[in-house]
Amino acid sequence: MQARIVPDLAGYLTVWVATAVLGAAFTGAQVYLRSRRLHSGMSDEMLRMAVEQFLPAIAAGLLLTVVLVGCAPAACWMLPGLWQIVFSLGVFSSCRFLPREMLAAGIWYLASGLLCVSLGDGRALAPAAMGIPFGVGQMLVAAILLHAQRGETR
Repeated sequence: MQARIVPDLAGYLTVWVATAVLGAAFTGAQVYLRSRRLHSGMSDEMLRMAVEQFLPAIAAGLLLTVVLVGCAPAACWMLPGLWQIVFSLGVFSSCRFLPREMLAAGIWYLASGLLCVSLGDGRALAPAAMGIPFGVGQMLVAAILLHAQRGETR
C-alpha cells in the first residue's frame, strides 16, 4: 500500500503513525485481556508497571519524529531505523514483565534498526524497511507469547 499511495514524507508518516496507533490499540487490548486471565488479582498494577516501562520509548520516538520533521527534514530517511531502535529499547525495558525469550524480539528490532540506518539514504524509506522488520518482529513476539502461554497452561 505504501509504495502506491505515499508520494511524500507526510504521506509516509501518516501511514506509519496510523499503523502504530492501530497496532498499539490491538496490543493494548491483548495485554489487558491476557493480564486479566492470568493475573486477575494483580492485573491493574502489572499493566500500569508495564506501560510505565514502555512509555519513555513511545515518547522518545514521537519527539524524535517531531524534531526531525520540523528541524532536519533531510535526515528523515533515518526514521524507520531510529523507530526500530527506540522500539527495541522499549522491549528491553519491559522484559522484566515479559517472558525471558522476549529479549530475542528486542535484539531483532535493534539489529533491523541499525541495518536500516546503515543504508544511509532514501532506501531506508522503502516499504520493506518498515514492513519486514515490524512484520517479522511482531510475529516473533506473538510466537514467544504463544509459547509462554502454552507453558503456563501445562
